Amino acid sequence: MLYRRISELTDDDIEQIMPREMDFFEIMDYVSKIIDDVKREGDEALRRFTKEFDGADILNLEVEDIEIENAYEVVNPDLIEAMENAAANIVAYHGIQVESDLSLTEVVPGLILGFKTTPIASAGCYVPGGAIAFPTTALMTVIPAKIAGVVEVTVCTPPNKDGKIDPVTLVAADMAGADRIFKVGGAHAIAAMAFGTETIPPVDKIVGPGSVYVTAAKMLIRGIVEIDFPTGPSEIVVLADETGEAGWIAADMIAQAEHDPKATAILITTSTELADKVKEELEAQVKTLPGKDTIEKSLEHAAILIAESIDEGIITSDRLAPEHLEIMVADPLDVLQKVQHAGSISVGKYAPAAAGDYASGTSHVLPTGGYVRMVSGLNVNHFITRVCVQIINEPGLESLRDTIIRLAEAEGSHGHAASVKKRFSKG
Repeated sequence: MLYRRISELTDDDIEQIMPREMDFFEIMDYVSKIIDDVKREGDEALRRFTKEFDGADILNLEVEDIEIENAYEVVNPDLIEAMENAAANIVAYHGIQVESDLSLTEVVPGLILGFKTTPIASAGCYVPGGAIAFPTTALMTVIPAKIAGVVEVTVCTPPNKDGKIDPVTLVAADMAGADRIFKVGGAHAIAAMAFGTETIPPVDKIVGPGSVYVTAAKMLIRGIVEIDFPTGPSEIVVLADETGEAGWIAADMIAQAEHDPKATAILITTSTELADKVKEELEAQVKTLPGKDTIEKSLEHAAILIAESIDEGIITSDRLAPEHLEIMVADPLDVLQKVQHAGSISVGKYAPAAAGDYASGTSHVLPTGGYVRMVSGLNVNHFITRVCVQIINEPGLESLRDTIIRLAEAEGSHGHAASVKKRFSKG
């Protein structure tokens, strides 16, 4: 674990704390062959790859209604209630993102400009699965798509060795509003949703996290369909002053570290005393948790950084551009205003990143690897298009006539100029 003052670090040191390069490039050729096979062979390739990678023989790739009904019967009612509570918050959060279908403003007399929002026709949501169920990912990908107005939402998720989808995932996907669910995972699922097969329809956009193979596949099919963004190992930065609770901070760092041995957990603090306590807490808490090996490997490249001021801490956090940022300082709203780059921001001692991961309503489908500088976490806007609208009457066009003609002719676009001149000529 790195333990240093920020002032002692070089630019290269800071870049190495949170690696920006994802490791999917080296497997691109292998994944490309999988995609080509699915494109060429369709369902036959999906069954072959499902047998090879998941150990499951699948005859019917699509989940049937009776399987969903049975899932509700076997899932603990308390867990169903928990998913319903989480779903309600996800619906509420994404509901406030919905814009009016048509927004118009008269910018000058006779010239009305605006945009029309239109949902994409179809979306494919990838939900990781197999040995571990991720029902919250089903909720967090399908619900915003449905709120945006997407008519056909497809879910692909890998089966267990018995050829079945975990019932908890089935309940979550159905609860969220998925129209069709398929027992297919990995890079071959991404290819199926991109090109379509005999059973799985092609979609306009694919969203959702997954393995390095899933991410590589998403990058390769981009251009055939749109994707949300690349995702990699989890990242968290905790920005704290002397008011931070060491035990809570350590627990939050471990929560993200348990995702993956390559996950990154970082504390930036102005308090040396807090830094020492967090280091002690990390060492103590990791001994008490399942998944100890994964957490310990992840914490090997964790970091505790001492900042001279909160502003230095903010600058450093922005350079790291983490997936998750927690703010635990005396004046958190001031820091919130200054922060620029993070996938999801949790404000205050009682706002662990885990709340957003599961139940508060914000999304855990977030960019990593520095992509937060360029794209937002999954939200309603990922599922809509904005169409430019111009409404112009005769006086409005007359006020623009000379400007349009001069610019069009300067670019050699005489047909454009003529299309305006024609409206004011008597011939």
